[in-house]
Amino acid sequence: MSDGRAGIQNQALGLAEAVARQTPADIAIKHVHWRSLFDRWPSGLKTPAMLAPGSLDPRTVTDWPDLWIATGRASLPLSARVRDWSGGQTFTVQTQDPRWKNGAYDLIVAPAHDGLSGDNVFEIIGSPHRITPQKLAEAAPTFADRIAPLPHPRVAVMIGGKSKAFDLTEAHAAVLAERIKAAVQAADGSLLLTFSRRTPEAAKAVMTERLSALPGWIWDGTGDNPLFAMLDAADHILVTEDSANMATEAAATGKPVHILPMIPLKPAGKFARLHADLAAQGAARPFDGTLEGWTYAPLNETERAARAVLEAMAAR
Repeated sequence: MSDGRAGIQNQALGLAEAVARQTPADIAIKHVHWRSLFDRWPSGLKTPAMLAPGSLDPRTVTDWPDLWIATGRASLPLSARVRDWSGGQTFTVQTQDPRWKNGAYDLIVAPAHDGLSGDNVFEIIGSPHRITPQKLAEAAPTFADRIAPLPHPRVAVMIGGKSKAFDLTEAHAAVLAERIKAAVQAADGSLLLTFSRRTPEAAKAVMTERLSALPGWIWDGTGDNPLFAMLDAADHILVTEDSANMATEAAATGKPVHILPMIPLKPAGKFARLHADLAAQGAARPFDGTLEGWTYAPLNETERAARAVLEAMAAR
């Protein structure tokens, strides 16, 4: 259950898929949107009558699931009431820090860097996600014609964008592009680059212009998303420091993760704690302009969270 945005939905879906790998399960993807007039209302004031068309309406549910996994602010007004609506049948899991009615959920799978505590809180490094070695390998053949001919080392680059904590100006994007280009050229390697929805158009344009001469592929957002295939093929992964999702996904590959600096808009706080956690696991280091390699055990926090969900369900 989510608002459908990929970065949000993949947290809930990734955790659901991990549960299904550990016990037989059927997964249904549902979305929740609120009518524009009510979207910004506090969660406590929202009612099912305010839902936008196409949303899961709890008033029409006759067969509640055994397990409800939700992510994101839009899902909170529903998640907090699922136990009541289902007569206690449904075990509710919320990922991230809800910051509202934290006692209303059976389990909160929260990033350790948020510092959340409570009897129903299970901490993991980063966020749940869909990355597994199997999924990466399955994606590779679809894009083999674009990626297989590229020289090693192959450098996957995941670029985020403007947020409350960071900015990516055109000038800073140009600096990052030059640093990336220098590293790839020095290694005689190739580039596999994707942008996020938050990447400003000016930053996209300048990075594309400065990096397009390198061997590789800069995905323009059209067609099927090649991210899984790019991660599968990569020898190194570079991610901007603004996204917990991207860093955690990269660390699940077992490949060196290099953190690219952004322009801070406020103290790094939880992002600094996340990167420290990843560094402690041997997964990530600040990008120093080189492509030094190292090894570590792939981070497998989503599977660990799925086990915690099943154990909590059994205990209840």
